Amino acid sequence: MQNATLLAMAGLFALQSATGAVGQEIKRHAVHLQHEARTAYTVQTVSVRAGCFPERLRAILSHIAAKTGRRPVITSGHRPHPRRHGSLHGKCLAADIRMPGLSERTIIAAARSAPGIGGIGTYCNGIVHVDVGPQRRWVDC
Repeated sequence: MQNATLLAMAGLFALQSATGAVGQEIKRHAVHLQHEARTAYTVQTVSVRAGCFPERLRAILSHIAAKTGRRPVITSGHRPHPRRHGSLHGKCLAADIRMPGLSERTIIAAARSAPGIGGIGTYCNGIVHVDVGPQRRWVDC
């Protein structure tokens, strides 16, 4: 009888520990989702630098997300050593984005209607560039 009681208590302890661990995991996941809900974009990889985006650029990305119903995926943000001299990526004022499942035309239309939009460029690989610099358009294909 004493063994049965000890076994039952051990089972309850194990169950309590397991549900506690699951609860902690759910809390961590909820915090991650809350953070994602606050951002209007996601980054393609952890190496993409987007933390320095000014509010103007974040507003453009939010506008694009609102217009299309999808969050842009940032493929390139701040580049400390940009490939082209004068690139706004070097000043953290530009983002290259893609939005799987949406046409380039849809992304560009949403970007054009964004308040404060500067440059909009397109590349052959489906990437769209948006920035807060002077207004200009280009196709690099």
